[in-house]
Amino acid sequence: MMANASKNMLITGANRGIGLALTQIYLNAGWQVDACCRQPVGAVTLNDLAAKYDSLRIHALDVTDHAAIDALSQLLSDKHYDIILNNAGYYGPKGYGFGHVDMDEWRKVLEVNTIAPLKIAEAFYSQLLAAKGTFAAISSKVGSIAENTSGGGYIYRSSKAALNSVVKSLSNDLSPQGIIAVALHPGWVQTEMGGPNALISTEESAHGLYTVLEGLEAKDSGRFLNYQGEEIPW
Repeated sequence: MMANASKNMLITGANRGIGLALTQIYLNAGWQVDACCRQPVGAVTLNDLAAKYDSLRIHALDVTDHAAIDALSQLLSDKHYDIILNNAGYYGPKGYGFGHVDMDEWRKVLEVNTIAPLKIAEAFYSQLLAAKGTFAAISSKVGSIAENTSGGGYIYRSSKAALNSVVKSLSNDLSPQGIIAVALHPGWVQTEMGGPNALISTEESAHGLYTVLEGLEAKDSGRFLNYQGEEIPW
């Protein structure tokens, strides 16, 4: 299947869940997709897609390895990215309460969910600027401070609240150069992270996110939106 060479995307965490569903949607829409995951050898469905679409390239990337991010940017230095989609995420432990926070896990979650997206923004800045593209980060409603009425979840909540702050700063810094930066809540999705009791499928979430991303305008930079395009309070 031939691709529309005028549209390019880089996506992290593309081997399963929402990342895989988004990769499929953008390939179907004719985009060139550079899909990243930690272990491409084990990404069976993603490799199946690569056999079907000549517009898909798969790259091994651990988003906590900053030297690897820089090396990938160098490899892809000639690309103009219309969208860089930071989807890779890590939830960390569940079921703990106050007094039982695993500090080492907290650092690990922050590395993946908060620090890595900013590192990617810095490393791929020139490719994003070349297309005046969109920097999108998959956040979470649980990162909303205004909507935190139940407490707990210190590790994941704080990582997404911090990510939202990163996105807001990126918007302020990069919007004058024509780059849009947004935080997106995908909904409670039936993934390995979301669990079987989640409310929506990966496909429903991904289609919603795709629609939101397609409709973004310059004035939307710095917003926190859900997969239905609705504003979420910070």
